[in-house]
Amino acid sequence: MNIGIAGAGLLGRLVAWSLAHAGHRVSVFDPSSGPAPRFDGQGAAGFTAAGMLSPTAERETADADLAQRGWQSIDRWQAITDRLSQAQPSLPRLFERQGSLLVAHGSDQGAARRVLARLVDDVDPGAAAQPQVLDAATLTQLEPSLHSTMGRLHAWMLAGEAHIDTVRTLQHLHDDAPDVQWHWAQPVQHIQAGQLDGRPYDWVFDLRGVGAKASCAVRGVRGEIVWLHAPGLGLKRPVRLLHPRHRVYVVPRPGDVVLVGASEIETEDRSPMSLRSAVELMAAAHSVLPALAESRIIRMDTNLRPALPDHRPECHVEPGLVRINGLYRHGWLLGPSLVDEALGQTGLLT
Repeated sequence: MNIGIAGAGLLGRLVAWSLAHAGHRVSVFDPSSGPAPRFDGQGAAGFTAAGMLSPTAERETADADLAQRGWQSIDRWQAITDRLSQAQPSLPRLFERQGSLLVAHGSDQGAARRVLARLVDDVDPGAAAQPQVLDAATLTQLEPSLHSTMGRLHAWMLAGEAHIDTVRTLQHLHDDAPDVQWHWAQPVQHIQAGQLDGRPYDWVFDLRGVGAKASCAVRGVRGEIVWLHAPGLGLKRPVRLLHPRHRVYVVPRPGDVVLVGASEIETEDRSPMSLRSAVELMAAAHSVLPALAESRIIRMDTNLRPALPDHRPECHVEPGLVRINGLYRHGWLLGPSLVDEALGQTGLLT
């Protein structure tokens, strides 16, 4: 079939890649100048993401059904990235599944316990993904770079969680989508079943995120990430700091790079990062990873995450038209599950 897609972010590339490999003719339209990341607050929000795939940790702010979608997506990402890596097996892996860590300073243990109580799986209290207490020796063995002096840092393992290299995965999804027609610097204004700006298609996908404001009640929520080069740090797993004020995370990337993030600001301001955000993010990360003191700042990245009023994603399918939006802070965690659901309803993969 002839498929038209509005939006070349995470969802747009994932849908285009899936349908192209299924033999469909796919055209993608996007306002960006090209497929590469821009890091100026104007490109795809999927590039400005650390790539934590943490269904259990996200139970603090997300419902149980979204956590279940997250587990489905982790399995799908493993299969997708394995396929993407086949062409270049010598390059660093796109996906790692070694669990993630929650940590808290001793003085913040009370606040941490309240957060942990919200992460318990109500359906399966014995699930392996429940937070597992780590003593100082075990923590040091798993992640030697963490400040693990007994009594000063408490830690919990979330088994089964994962992280993904968001930038390289988006690039691979673009490069490995056979015969897709990419139309850059071409925003879509009018979408209806079977039409993108008057162009006829068998199926149309509206995957524009914040760009779909004229069609739904989506808004942008500002997110910020600091990229650091930290030779010798050796971090293997994402680390999330439980703190009364901050929910800071540190996520490893290949090449001695780590990403520090978690700021969430109710504004559609796309300007560069503020001094306050930068200081708070890096100070919190340094408090649990002292070796970051000698790291070098690569960039400070900002972008807008698409959120609906209830902070839940929406997936709407009708004949000739699919709309997915509102992934908020869970784009990478929920993307494959929502795409699989939508494509299953269209019958385009059968």
